[in-house]
Amino acid sequence: QVQLVESGGGLVQAGGSLTLSCAASGGNTFSGDVMAWYREAPGNQREVVAFISVGTTTIYADSVKGRFTISRNNAKNTVYLQMDSLKPEDTAVYYCNAIKDPRKVGGVWNAPPLYNWGKGTLVTVSS
Repeated sequence: QVQLVESGGGLVQAGGSLTLSCAASGGNTFSGDVMAWYREAPGNQREVVAFISVGTTTIYADSVKGRFTISRNNAKNTVYLQMDSLKPEDTAVYYCNAIKDPRKVGGVWNAPPLYNWGKGTLVTVSS
């Protein structure tokens, strides 16, 4: 079973930057998986933030477009999320997962996860 471990979260002031990492282990399909970052803020549903195809195609939620960058290193089975110009509303627990058949409905990306969730990493942006 694939295990996902997110890291890199922390406390940052508005306008600052953080880079999150997600390491996948226990499987041999990472290079063939579409990988996504999600986030879950208190009181909100978990939402897709960004995802990256097997190649280099990247897709972002409108709320983070132009500020966040998703990338992957298949040799390290790791996906990254570079977050710049952070805002207090970016405060959330961030998770990664492989996804299949992402669809945009009502302006929001829906992407069912393939594996069990990791523990996530908390990002707190102070104003």
